Amino acid sequence: MTSKSTSLVRSAVVAVAASLTLAAVHANPSVLRLTPPSMLFSFNDDGNPVTSRFLPGQRFDLQATVAPSAGQTITDVRFFVDGTPVAAGTTLLKTGLVLTLPAGATVATSRAYSNLTPGVHKLYVLATQSDGTITWGTGNFEIVGVTQTGRRAKNIILCIGDGMGIAHRTAARIVSQGYQQGKANAPLAMDTFPFTGIVMTSSLNSIVTDSAPGAHCYSTGNKANNGQEGVFPDDTLDAFDNPRVEYASEYLKRTQGKALGIVTTADVFDATPAAMAVHTSNRGNGTGICDQYLDESGNTGLTVLMGGGRKWFLPAKTNSVAQATSARKDSSDYVLPAELTASWGIPAGTLDSNRDLIGDFKTAGWTYAPDRASLNAIPAGTKKLLGLFSYSNMNVAKDKIDGRRGVNGPNGQPVVADYLLPDQPMLDEMTDKALQVLNQNAAGFFLMIEGASIDKQAHLMDSDRWILETIEFDRAVARAQAFAANNPDTLVLVTADHECGGINIVGASTKTAAQLKALVNAPTPVTQIISNTIAGIPYVTTNYVANNLRDTVMGNYDAAGFPAYAIANDGYPSTTDPDYKVLIGYAGGADRYENYLTAATPDQDSQQPLIKSAPLNTYPIAATNRAVAGGFFLYGQVPGDQAVHTASDIPVSAYGRGASQFTGVMDNTDVFFKAMQAVLGGVR
Repeated sequence: MTSKSTSLVRSAVVAVAASLTLAAVHANPSVLRLTPPSMLFSFNDDGNPVTSRFLPGQRFDLQATVAPSAGQTITDVRFFVDGTPVAAGTTLLKTGLVLTLPAGATVATSRAYSNLTPGVHKLYVLATQSDGTITWGTGNFEIVGVTQTGRRAKNIILCIGDGMGIAHRTAARIVSQGYQQGKANAPLAMDTFPFTGIVMTSSLNSIVTDSAPGAHCYSTGNKANNGQEGVFPDDTLDAFDNPRVEYASEYLKRTQGKALGIVTTADVFDATPAAMAVHTSNRGNGTGICDQYLDESGNTGLTVLMGGGRKWFLPAKTNSVAQATSARKDSSDYVLPAELTASWGIPAGTLDSNRDLIGDFKTAGWTYAPDRASLNAIPAGTKKLLGLFSYSNMNVAKDKIDGRRGVNGPNGQPVVADYLLPDQPMLDEMTDKALQVLNQNAAGFFLMIEGASIDKQAHLMDSDRWILETIEFDRAVARAQAFAANNPDTLVLVTADHECGGINIVGASTKTAAQLKALVNAPTPVTQIISNTIAGIPYVTTNYVANNLRDTVMGNYDAAGFPAYAIANDGYPSTTDPDYKVLIGYAGGADRYENYLTAATPDQDSQQPLIKSAPLNTYPIAATNRAVAGGFFLYGQVPGDQAVHTASDIPVSAYGRGASQFTGVMDNTDVFFKAMQAVLGGVR
C-alpha cells in the first residue's frame, strides 16, 4: 500500500469510527467476528468494562472473520489501531473453517501484535471484496499501565485449589483443626494470609466457567471461552491455530528471564496446568498439549513440570500392562501454520504419536522422577525437573495416605496399588522440590501449584475425599508461605478457578461411628408411597420409615455441635468416619445415594488407561451406584451423574510482596493485573 493510499484508508477508518452505526458495519459484506473480543464490536457499547486488557508490550493476535457478498470473494484485509495501520502482515484463511459460516467467508489474522501505550485503543478492520466493496468492523482493547513504583516481587506463587469455594475451606478447617465453643482451634495456612478478597469467576461465554478459562484469566489477564486456554475463540476447525494471547510465563521469560513451574495433582494435560503454558481451543488434546510443554519451553521458561499424565509421554506403540497403554494419538496432536510459528518464534510441531516424550525431555536436560523415591533423590543442583507419578490423574490424598499407613482397600491391597503406582508424593512434597529447582534461577520464577482433585472429588460428591484434598492443598500452601517468609520478594496467592458442587456444611452426624455403621448395615428401610394433591394437582412423595438415615442422622443447628477428628502424625485425620462427623450438602449436585460413610474406593476415573481392567473396573461407576446398600436416594439439582461448577464467587488470599492489593470484590482477570503490578511496578 502506498503512503497516499494508506492515508486515505486511515481517513476512511477514522470517519467510519465516528459515523457508522453497528448495522452499517455489519451490512453485507460484513465482519462477523473481531478479535480481541470487545463490547464495542459485539454490542456497539464503547463504555466500561473493556473486555480485553493487556500489559504494556504483552503480545496478542488480531483476527477477523469476514463474509463477502454473494458471488464475491474477500481479497484484502487490513488492521488499524487508533487509525494507524498495524505493521505486521495479514494472513487470509479460506479453508478449514467452521461449516456454519457463509460461503466465501475468510479468517484474517495478524500475529503477535503489542502496544506500549496505556489506555483504551480502537481496533479497526478494513476488508475489501473482489468487486471493490469495502466493509469495516470496530472494536477496542485496553493497555493497563504500571501505575506504582516500589519494591518489586521477584517470584509469584499461584496456588489454585481447583473448585475450591469458601465452604471447601471451612470444611477442611473443621476437620483438620477442630472447633470449640464457637472458635476454630487453629486456622488453615491460607487463613493466616493477611489480605483476602472476593473473585468473580465467569468465562467469556458463560456465567459458569470451566477450569480452562478459569485458570487462563490468572495467567493472561483475559477471558476465554469454556474449554479454551491461551487463545481467543475463532472460526477455524484447527484447535491449535486460534488467536494467541501471551501468558504471564511467556511475558516474564521474554522481558525478565523468569522461569516457570507447574505442579498439579491432576494429569498434567488437564485444564489448569495447561492454562499456564499451552495455547489450544480444545483442552482435551493431550498429545499436542504435552508436546507443547517441551517444544515451547524456550518461550515459557518451563523448568518444572510435575503431576500425573504419563500416558501422554509414552509412545503409542506402548501397550503392555506394566507400562500402561499410551494415550498419544495424531488426532490430538498438531502442526502449526507457518505464519503462527514465524510470528511467535516457536516450533511447528508434527504428528508424532510414537514420540518418546520422556526421552525427549531427558535429552533436553531434564531430570525425570517417576515416583516419590526418585523425587526425593534428585540432586541438589537439578536445573529442570519432570515428575510423572501416575498414568493419568494422581491418586487422591486419602488413598495416598492410606497407602503409606498400610490400609488395604476391598481388593486386599492399598487403593494406590490398584493403580500400579503406589509410591506417589503428596502435593507439599512436590512443592518443596519445585521451589528447590526454581529458586536457582537468579531472575525469579512463576510457580503454579494446583490441588486438582478438590474439584474432581466434589464433582463425584465424595465429601471425605475432597475434604482431605483441601487439607493436602493447604499443606502445600504452608510450604509456599514458608518460602515467602524466607524470601520476602515473593508474592503468594491462594484462590480457585471456580466453585464446584454448590457445597456447604449443613450439619453433623448425631451418631457415633458404630451407630452410623449399624444403621447403614441394617436391612433396607421399608418405603411408604404417599399420594396427595396440591391445588388439585397430584403429586407423589416417598416417605422413608423405620431406619430413615437422613432424619435420624442429620444434626442441624444445636444438634450439629462441634465435630472432632483425631489428627495423626502425618497431618491427616486418623479416620474420616469419626463419631459425629461433619456432613455436607450439594446445591449443584446430581442424583446420588448417601449413607454418610467414607467410600472404600474412589469412583471410577474414566481418564485412567487401566479403568476397564480389574481391579479398577470394580470401583463404583458414579454416585448413583455408590452407597446403594443401606443408603438413601437424593435427587440432584442437575442432570447427569456428577455435580457441576457454579457461578459462585470465590476467595483469594494473598501473602508477601504486593499482597495488599488483593482486597474487595474483583474480576478474575484483575488478579493477573494486580500480580503483574507487583512484579513490574512494585509496591510501596
